[in-house]
Amino acid sequence: MAKILCVLYPDPVTGYPPRYARDAIPVIERYPNGQTTPTPTGALGFKPGELVGCVSGELGLRPYLEAHGHELIVTSDKEGVDSVFDRHLVDADVVISQPFWPAYLTAERIAGAKKLKLALTAGIGSDHVDLKAAAEHGVTVAEVTFSNSISVSEHVVMTALALVRNYLPSHQIADNGGWNIADCVSRSYDIEGMHFGTLGAGRIGLAVLRRMQPFDVKLHYYDPHRLAPEIEQTLGLRFHETPESLVAVCDIVNVQTPLYPSTEGFIDDSFLAQFKRGAYLVNTARGALADRDAIVRALESGQLAGYGGDVWYPQPAPLDHPWRRMPHQGMTPHISGTSLSGQARYAAGTLEILQNFFEGRPIRPEYLIVDGGQLAGTGAVSYKLS
Repeated sequence: MAKILCVLYPDPVTGYPPRYARDAIPVIERYPNGQTTPTPTGALGFKPGELVGCVSGELGLRPYLEAHGHELIVTSDKEGVDSVFDRHLVDADVVISQPFWPAYLTAERIAGAKKLKLALTAGIGSDHVDLKAAAEHGVTVAEVTFSNSISVSEHVVMTALALVRNYLPSHQIADNGGWNIADCVSRSYDIEGMHFGTLGAGRIGLAVLRRMQPFDVKLHYYDPHRLAPEIEQTLGLRFHETPESLVAVCDIVNVQTPLYPSTEGFIDDSFLAQFKRGAYLVNTARGALADRDAIVRALESGQLAGYGGDVWYPQPAPLDHPWRRMPHQGMTPHISGTSLSGQARYAAGTLEILQNFFEGRPIRPEYLIVDGGQLAGTGAVSYKLS
Protein backbone atom coordinates (compact mmCIF):
# COMPACT_ATOMS: atom_id res chain seq x y z
CA MET A 1 0.00 0.00 0.00
CA ALA A 2 1.25 3.47 -0.89
CA LYS A 3 0.50 6.79 0.78
CA ILE A 4 -0.47 9.55 -1.63
CA LEU A 5 -0.34 13.13 -0.32
CA CYS A 6 -2.34 15.51 -2.50
CA VAL A 7 -2.22 19.29 -2.00
CA LEU A 8 -5.07 21.21 -3.67
CA TYR A 9 -6.57 24.67 -3.32
CA PRO A 10 -9.46 25.23 -0.88
CA ASP A 11 -13.11 24.65 -1.75
CA PRO A 12 -15.35 27.52 -2.93
CA VAL A 13 -16.34 29.83 -0.09
CA THR A 14 -19.95 29.36 -1.21
CA GLY A 15 -19.75 25.61 -0.66
CA TYR A 16 -19.03 22.44 -2.60
CA PRO A 17 -20.09 21.38 -5.14
CA PRO A 18 -20.90 24.65 -6.91
CA ARG A 19 -23.80 25.14 -9.26
CA TYR A 20 -22.25 24.80 -12.70
CA ALA A 21 -22.91 27.31 -15.47
CA ARG A 22 -22.85 24.60 -18.16
CA ASP A 23 -23.83 20.95 -18.32
CA ALA A 24 -20.84 19.67 -20.27
CA ILE A 25 -17.51 20.62 -21.85
CA PRO A 26 -16.25 19.88 -25.38
CA VAL A 27 -14.46 16.56 -25.91
CA ILE A 28 -10.90 17.07 -27.12
CA GLU A 29 -8.90 14.01 -28.17
CA ARG A 30 -5.67 15.57 -29.45
CA TYR A 31 -3.64 18.71 -28.85
CA PRO A 32 -2.43 20.96 -31.70
CA ASN A 33 0.91 19.11 -31.93
CA GLY A 34 -0.85 15.77 -32.41
CA GLN A 35 -0.24 14.50 -28.86
CA THR A 36 -3.22 12.57 -27.52
CA THR A 37 -5.04 13.78 -24.45
CA PRO A 38 -4.70 11.65 -21.29
CA THR A 39 -5.77 8.03 -21.64
CA PRO A 40 -6.26 6.46 -18.20
CA THR A 41 -7.86 3.05 -18.01
CA GLY A 42 -11.26 2.52 -16.40
CA ALA A 43 -13.55 5.12 -14.90
CA LEU A 44 -12.29 8.66 -14.29
CA GLY A 45 -13.85 9.13 -10.86
CA PHE A 46 -15.43 12.41 -11.94
CA LYS A 47 -17.55 13.89 -14.71
CA PRO A 48 -15.61 16.20 -17.04
CA GLY A 49 -16.61 19.76 -16.26
CA GLU A 50 -16.83 19.21 -12.51
CA LEU A 51 -14.65 21.17 -10.07
CA VAL A 52 -12.03 18.60 -9.12
CA GLY A 53 -9.02 20.87 -8.52
CA CYS A 54 -10.10 21.79 -4.98
CA VAL A 55 -9.84 19.75 -1.79
CA SER A 56 -13.30 18.16 -1.97
CA GLY A 57 -12.83 17.41 -5.67
CA GLU A 58 -9.72 15.31 -4.90
CA LEU A 59 -8.92 15.22 -8.65
CA GLY A 60 -11.40 12.35 -8.74
CA LEU A 61 -8.63 10.02 -7.53
CA ARG A 62 -10.14 8.39 -4.45
CA PRO A 63 -12.15 5.61 -6.19
CA TYR A 64 -9.11 4.29 -8.06
CA LEU A 65 -6.64 4.64 -5.18
CA GLU A 66 -8.82 3.10 -2.49
CA ALA A 67 -9.90 0.27 -4.79
CA HIS A 68 -6.22 -0.64 -5.07
CA GLY A 69 -5.53 -0.39 -1.35
CA HIS A 70 -3.73 2.95 -1.32
CA GLU A 71 -4.14 5.74 1.23
CA LEU A 72 -5.10 9.22 -0.02
CA ILE A 73 -4.54 12.35 2.07
CA VAL A 74 -5.91 15.58 0.56
CA THR A 75 -5.24 19.00 2.10
CA SER A 76 -4.79 22.67 1.30
CA ASP A 77 -2.67 23.21 4.44
CA LYS A 78 0.87 23.33 3.05
CA GLU A 79 2.92 25.97 4.89
CA GLY A 80 5.03 25.49 7.99
CA VAL A 81 6.39 22.58 10.00
CA ASP A 82 3.02 21.98 11.65
CA SER A 83 1.09 21.92 8.37
CA VAL A 84 -0.81 18.83 7.29
CA PHE A 85 1.52 18.64 4.32
CA ASP A 86 4.69 18.50 6.42
CA ARG A 87 3.23 16.06 8.92
CA HIS A 88 2.37 13.54 6.21
CA LEU A 89 5.31 14.19 3.88
CA VAL A 90 7.72 12.20 6.08
CA ASP A 91 6.15 8.88 5.06
CA ALA A 92 4.47 9.74 1.75
CA ASP A 93 5.29 7.68 -1.33
CA VAL A 94 3.72 10.13 -3.79
CA VAL A 95 3.13 13.89 -3.61
CA ILE A 96 0.64 15.53 -5.95
CA SER A 97 0.49 19.31 -6.22
CA GLN A 98 -0.77 21.99 -8.58
CA PRO A 99 1.06 25.12 -9.81
CA PHE A 100 -1.94 27.18 -8.66
CA TRP A 101 -1.53 26.16 -4.99
CA PRO A 102 2.00 24.76 -4.99
CA ALA A 103 3.40 22.57 -2.27
CA TYR A 104 7.02 23.70 -2.47
CA LEU A 105 9.17 20.57 -2.44
CA THR A 106 12.44 22.12 -1.32
CA ALA A 107 15.72 20.24 -1.03
CA GLU A 108 15.21 20.12 2.74
CA ARG A 109 11.72 18.68 2.42
CA ILE A 110 12.84 16.09 -0.14
CA ALA A 111 15.73 15.01 2.10
CA GLY A 112 13.28 14.41 4.94
CA ALA A 113 10.79 12.47 2.79
CA LYS A 114 12.60 9.13 2.92
CA LYS A 115 9.86 7.15 1.14
CA LEU A 116 9.10 9.66 -1.60
CA LYS A 117 9.27 8.10 -5.07
CA LEU A 118 7.07 10.34 -7.26
CA ALA A 119 6.38 14.08 -7.28
CA LEU A 120 3.49 14.69 -9.65
CA THR A 121 2.29 18.07 -10.91
CA ALA A 122 -1.43 18.10 -11.74
CA GLY A 123 -1.00 20.53 -14.59
CA ILE A 124 2.16 21.89 -16.19
CA GLY A 125 5.17 23.50 -14.55
CA SER A 126 7.26 21.64 -11.96
CA ASP A 127 9.46 24.50 -10.76
CA HIS A 128 7.92 24.27 -7.27
CA VAL A 129 9.97 21.06 -6.99
CA ASP A 130 13.72 21.29 -6.42
CA LEU A 131 14.59 19.23 -9.47
CA LYS A 132 18.26 18.86 -8.57
CA ALA A 133 17.37 17.44 -5.15
CA ALA A 134 14.74 15.17 -6.70
CA ALA A 135 17.34 13.79 -9.12
CA GLU A 136 19.87 13.26 -6.33
CA HIS A 137 17.33 11.36 -4.20
CA GLY A 138 15.97 9.23 -7.03
CA VAL A 139 12.54 10.89 -7.03
CA THR A 140 10.66 10.78 -10.32
CA VAL A 141 9.06 14.10 -11.26
CA ALA A 142 6.20 14.17 -13.75
CA GLU A 143 3.60 16.63 -15.01
CA VAL A 144 0.61 16.48 -17.35
CA THR A 145 2.24 18.19 -20.31
CA PHE A 146 -0.03 20.22 -22.63
CA SER A 147 -3.13 19.49 -20.50
CA ASN A 148 -3.83 23.18 -19.87
CA SER A 149 -1.49 24.95 -22.30
CA ILE A 150 -4.37 26.23 -24.43
CA SER A 151 -6.20 27.32 -21.28
CA VAL A 152 -3.23 29.52 -20.38
CA SER A 153 -2.82 30.88 -23.92
CA GLU A 154 -6.45 32.02 -23.94
CA HIS A 155 -5.86 33.84 -20.64
CA VAL A 156 -2.89 35.66 -22.17
CA VAL A 157 -4.96 36.95 -25.08
CA MET A 158 -7.76 38.00 -22.74
CA THR A 159 -5.32 39.85 -20.48
CA ALA A 160 -3.61 41.66 -23.37
CA LEU A 161 -6.95 42.88 -24.70
CA ALA A 162 -8.17 43.90 -21.25
CA LEU A 163 -5.04 45.98 -20.62
CA VAL A 164 -4.85 47.66 -24.01
CA ARG A 165 -8.57 48.49 -24.14
CA ASN A 166 -8.60 49.62 -20.47
CA TYR A 167 -11.43 47.16 -19.90
CA LEU A 168 -11.15 46.57 -16.16
CA PRO A 169 -11.37 50.22 -15.01
CA SER A 170 -14.15 50.83 -17.54
CA HIS A 171 -16.12 47.88 -16.22
CA GLN A 172 -15.63 49.14 -12.68
CA ILE A 173 -17.02 52.56 -13.64
CA ALA A 174 -20.14 50.91 -15.09
CA ASP A 175 -20.42 48.63 -12.08
CA ASN A 176 -20.32 51.65 -9.80
CA GLY A 177 -23.14 53.35 -11.71
CA GLY A 178 -21.00 55.77 -13.69
CA TRP A 179 -20.83 56.74 -17.37
CA ASN A 180 -17.40 58.41 -17.45
CA ILE A 181 -16.60 57.79 -21.10
CA ALA A 182 -13.66 60.19 -21.27
CA ASP A 183 -12.06 58.57 -18.23
CA CYS A 184 -12.57 55.12 -19.73
CA VAL A 185 -11.03 55.89 -23.11
CA SER A 186 -8.17 58.08 -21.95
CA ARG A 187 -6.08 54.88 -21.66
CA SER A 188 -7.83 52.79 -24.33
CA TYR A 189 -6.19 51.84 -27.65
CA ASP A 190 -6.74 49.44 -30.53
CA ILE A 191 -4.52 46.38 -30.52
CA GLU A 192 -4.57 46.32 -34.33
CA GLY A 193 -1.20 47.22 -35.81
CA MET A 194 0.71 46.83 -32.56
CA HIS A 195 3.88 44.76 -32.25
CA PHE A 196 3.26 41.68 -30.08
CA GLY A 197 6.15 39.54 -28.87
CA THR A 198 6.56 36.42 -26.78
CA LEU A 199 9.60 35.49 -24.72
CA GLY A 200 9.42 31.73 -25.06
CA ALA A 201 7.71 30.01 -27.98
CA GLY A 202 7.05 26.56 -26.61
CA ARG A 203 3.59 25.03 -26.39
CA ILE A 204 1.97 28.03 -24.72
CA GLY A 205 3.99 30.75 -26.42
CA LEU A 206 3.31 29.35 -29.88
CA ALA A 207 -0.38 28.91 -29.08
CA VAL A 208 -0.53 32.59 -28.07
CA LEU A 209 1.11 33.66 -31.33
CA ARG A 210 -1.40 31.63 -33.33
CA ARG A 211 -4.29 33.26 -31.47
CA MET A 212 -2.91 36.77 -31.85
CA GLN A 213 -2.38 36.57 -35.61
CA PRO A 214 -6.04 37.29 -36.53
CA PHE A 215 -5.83 40.61 -34.64
CA ASP A 216 -3.57 41.96 -37.40
CA VAL A 217 -0.65 42.56 -35.10
CA LYS A 218 3.02 42.24 -36.05
CA LEU A 219 4.37 39.11 -34.35
CA HIS A 220 7.80 38.63 -32.75
CA TYR A 221 9.37 35.89 -30.67
CA TYR A 222 12.51 34.94 -28.80
CA ASP A 223 13.31 31.35 -27.88
CA PRO A 224 16.59 29.46 -27.43
CA HIS A 225 15.25 26.98 -29.99
CA ARG A 226 14.19 28.65 -33.22
CA LEU A 227 10.89 27.55 -34.72
CA ALA A 228 10.67 25.81 -38.08
CA PRO A 229 10.81 28.13 -41.12
CA GLU A 230 7.32 27.08 -42.25
CA ILE A 231 5.87 28.17 -38.90
CA GLU A 232 7.64 31.52 -39.09
CA GLN A 233 6.39 32.03 -42.62
CA THR A 234 2.79 30.99 -41.90
CA LEU A 235 2.47 33.30 -38.91
CA GLY A 236 4.69 36.08 -40.25
CA LEU A 237 7.02 35.81 -37.25
CA ARG A 238 10.18 37.82 -36.69
CA PHE A 239 12.76 35.89 -34.69
CA HIS A 240 14.98 37.76 -32.20
CA GLU A 241 18.38 36.53 -31.07
CA THR A 242 17.95 38.09 -27.61
CA PRO A 243 15.10 39.11 -25.29
CA GLU A 244 16.47 42.66 -25.30
CA SER A 245 16.07 42.92 -29.07
CA LEU A 246 12.43 41.86 -28.81
CA VAL A 247 11.32 44.14 -25.98
CA ALA A 248 12.89 47.17 -27.67
CA VAL A 249 10.35 47.02 -30.51
CA CYS A 250 7.23 45.42 -29.03
CA ASP A 251 4.15 47.17 -27.69
CA ILE A 252 2.97 44.03 -25.86
CA VAL A 253 5.32 41.45 -24.38
CA ASN A 254 4.16 38.00 -23.28
CA VAL A 255 6.42 36.05 -20.91
CA GLN A 256 6.50 32.25 -21.21
CA THR A 257 10.04 31.71 -19.96
CA PRO A 258 10.63 28.65 -17.74
CA LEU A 259 11.69 29.36 -14.17
CA TYR A 260 15.03 28.06 -13.05
CA PRO A 261 17.84 29.66 -11.05
CA SER A 262 19.33 31.52 -14.01
CA THR A 263 16.01 33.12 -15.03
CA GLU A 264 14.74 34.03 -11.56
CA GLY A 265 14.19 37.79 -11.32
CA PHE A 266 15.46 38.53 -14.83
CA ILE A 267 12.64 41.06 -15.41
CA ASP A 268 14.31 43.77 -13.35
CA ASP A 269 14.78 47.55 -13.56
CA SER A 270 17.57 47.21 -16.11
CA PHE A 271 15.56 44.94 -18.39
CA LEU A 272 12.36 46.99 -18.10
CA ALA A 273 14.29 50.15 -19.05
CA GLN A 274 14.85 48.57 -22.47
CA PHE A 275 11.11 48.30 -23.19
CA LYS A 276 9.31 50.86 -25.34
CA ARG A 277 7.74 53.43 -23.04
CA GLY A 278 4.10 52.53 -22.53
CA ALA A 279 4.47 48.85 -23.36
CA TYR A 280 2.25 46.20 -21.79
CA LEU A 281 3.64 43.13 -20.07
CA VAL A 282 1.70 39.87 -19.58
CA ASN A 283 3.12 37.14 -17.35
CA THR A 284 1.38 33.79 -16.96
CA ALA A 285 4.65 31.86 -16.62
CA ARG A 286 5.93 32.35 -13.07
CA GLY A 287 5.85 35.32 -10.72
CA ALA A 288 9.44 34.82 -9.58
CA LEU A 289 10.68 35.62 -13.09
CA ALA A 290 10.03 39.27 -12.23
CA ASP A 291 11.54 41.56 -9.62
CA ARG A 292 8.39 42.35 -7.67
CA ASP A 293 9.21 45.96 -6.87
CA ALA A 294 10.69 46.72 -10.29
CA ILE A 295 7.27 45.97 -11.83
CA VAL A 296 5.65 48.43 -9.42
CA ARG A 297 8.21 51.12 -10.23
CA ALA A 298 7.76 50.65 -13.98
CA LEU A 299 3.99 51.09 -13.70
CA GLU A 300 4.23 54.11 -11.42
CA SER A 301 6.75 55.84 -13.71
CA GLY A 302 4.83 55.08 -16.90
CA GLN A 303 7.56 52.91 -18.40
CA LEU A 304 4.93 50.16 -18.46
CA ALA A 305 1.37 51.08 -19.41
CA GLY A 306 0.02 47.88 -17.89
CA TYR A 307 0.96 44.59 -16.27
CA GLY A 308 -1.28 41.55 -16.07
CA GLY A 309 -1.28 37.84 -15.52
CA ASP A 310 -2.04 35.30 -12.84
CA VAL A 311 1.32 34.26 -11.37
CA TRP A 312 2.76 35.59 -8.12
CA TYR A 313 5.51 34.69 -5.69
CA PRO A 314 4.89 33.21 -3.25
CA GLN A 315 1.52 31.60 -3.93
CA PRO A 316 -0.96 32.31 -2.52
CA ALA A 317 0.17 35.93 -2.48
CA PRO A 318 0.07 37.66 0.93
CA LEU A 319 -2.50 40.39 1.50
CA ASP A 320 0.17 43.10 1.47
CA HIS A 321 1.69 42.02 -1.86
CA PRO A 322 2.17 45.31 -3.78
CA TRP A 323 0.85 43.82 -7.03
CA ARG A 324 -2.61 43.83 -5.46
CA ARG A 325 -2.66 47.64 -5.34
CA MET A 326 -0.23 48.85 -8.01
CA PRO A 327 -1.75 50.97 -10.82
CA HIS A 328 -2.81 49.76 -14.26
CA GLN A 329 -2.70 46.06 -13.44
CA GLY A 330 -4.88 43.18 -14.51
CA MET A 331 -3.85 40.54 -11.99
CA THR A 332 -5.93 37.51 -11.02
CA PRO A 333 -5.21 34.61 -8.71
CA HIS A 334 -3.38 31.77 -10.47
CA ILE A 335 -6.37 30.55 -12.48
CA SER A 336 -5.37 30.50 -16.16
CA GLY A 337 -4.59 26.79 -16.27
CA THR A 338 -7.29 25.53 -13.93
CA SER A 339 -10.46 26.23 -15.88
CA LEU A 340 -12.98 23.42 -15.56
CA SER A 341 -11.97 22.35 -19.07
CA GLY A 342 -8.30 22.24 -18.15
CA GLN A 343 -9.04 20.39 -14.91
CA ALA A 344 -10.72 17.56 -16.78
CA ARG A 345 -7.53 16.94 -18.74
CA TYR A 346 -4.97 17.36 -15.97
CA ALA A 347 -6.99 15.24 -13.54
CA ALA A 348 -7.27 12.49 -16.15
CA GLY A 349 -3.53 12.80 -16.82
CA THR A 350 -2.76 12.54 -13.12
CA LEU A 351 -4.75 9.31 -12.99
CA GLU A 352 -2.93 7.98 -16.06
CA ILE A 353 0.48 8.69 -14.52
CA LEU A 354 -0.50 7.06 -11.22
CA GLN A 355 -1.84 3.98 -13.00
CA ASN A 356 1.38 3.58 -14.98
CA PHE A 357 3.50 4.17 -11.89
CA PHE A 358 1.71 1.68 -9.66
CA GLU A 359 1.20 -0.91 -12.35
CA GLY A 360 4.79 -0.89 -13.52
CA ARG A 361 4.22 0.61 -16.97
CA PRO A 362 6.39 3.40 -18.42
CA ILE A 363 5.18 6.96 -17.91
CA ARG A 364 4.86 8.81 -21.22
CA PRO A 365 8.14 10.59 -22.06
CA GLU A 366 6.23 13.84 -22.62
CA TYR A 367 5.09 13.67 -18.98
CA LEU A 368 8.54 13.04 -17.49
CA ILE A 369 10.63 15.83 -15.99
CA VAL A 370 13.12 13.89 -13.82
CA ASP A 371 13.65 10.14 -13.96
CA GLY A 372 16.53 7.86 -13.11
CA GLY A 373 18.48 10.61 -11.41
CA GLN A 374 18.49 13.03 -14.36
CA LEU A 375 16.31 15.28 -16.46
CA ALA A 376 14.19 13.17 -18.79
CA GLY A 377 11.53 13.52 -21.48
CA THR A 378 10.06 17.00 -21.56
CA GLY A 379 12.28 17.96 -18.64
CA ALA A 380 15.42 17.44 -20.68
CA VAL A 381 14.43 20.19 -23.12
CA SER A 382 12.51 22.49 -20.76
CA TYR A 383 14.45 22.65 -17.49
CA LYS A 384 17.94 23.00 -16.06
CA LEU A 385 19.31 21.59 -12.82
CA SER A 386 21.34 24.71 -12.09
